[in-house]
Amino acid sequence: MGTVTRRSTSLRLNAETLDQAKELGINVTAVAEDALEKAVSAMKRKIWLEENADAFDAQREWHEQNGHPLADIIAGPAGAAWKN
Repeated sequence: MGTVTRRSTSLRLNAETLDQAKELGINVTAVAEDALEKAVSAMKRKIWLEENADAFDAQREWHEQNGHPLADIIAGPAGAAWKN
């Protein structure tokens, strides 16, 4: 993997919480970066699901009208593996 470019930023955080984090040895930068990465990922997923909602609806309607093309496999002896 390549090198990650870092950029400084300024955050306004609750002073008491920040002091407690420092006392506990919590790396505030790492926590903030991890939380931001998770928030970005969650928002990208939400947007993708919204952008593709019509396709999911069409697929669901098709399955309701025609059945699932793998229904025999899913219902067969190995069907439990499909539910995990």
